[in-house]
Amino acid sequence: MTTATQTQRWSFNTSGSKAGRSRALTVALWVVSGATAAMFLMAGYLKLTGAPEMVQTFEAIGAGQWFRYLTGGIEVVSALALLIPAFALYGALALAATMMGAVFTHFVLIGGSPAPAPALVLLAATSSIAWIRWNRR
Repeated sequence: MTTATQTQRWSFNTSGSKAGRSRALTVALWVVSGATAAMFLMAGYLKLTGAPEMVQTFEAIGAGQWFRYLTGGIEVVSALALLIPAFALYGALALAATMMGAVFTHFVLIGGSPAPAPALVLLAATSSIAWIRWNRR
C-alpha cells in the first residue's frame, strides 16, 4: 500500500512548481550529458585509432599528428568526466574550449570543409552543460 506522499515523491510534478522544474532539468541535463559524452567518446576514439579521415583533417590543419592524439585524449577523458557529477563541470569546460578551437579551425584553417555544424552543436551542448553545472555548484 502506498501513501499519497510516496506517490507524489516518485511521480513527476507537472504543476509547474520549482521541484518539478528542477527534476525535469536534471533529467534533461543527464540526457544531454550522456549523448554528448557518447559523441565525444566516438570522436576521440577515431582520433586515437588513426581513422583516415581524422589523419587527413589534422594534416590539413598542419599542426602534426601529435595534435590529433592530444585532441583525442582530451575528448575521451573529458567525455568520461561528463558522466561523473563531481568532474562534469571541468569536463564540459575542457570540451567547450576544444570545440571553440575546432570551430575556429574549421572557419580559418580548413575553410569550412568539412562543415563546422557538428562542432557548433557540440559547442552549444558543452557550454550548456557547463553553465548548468556552474549554477548548481
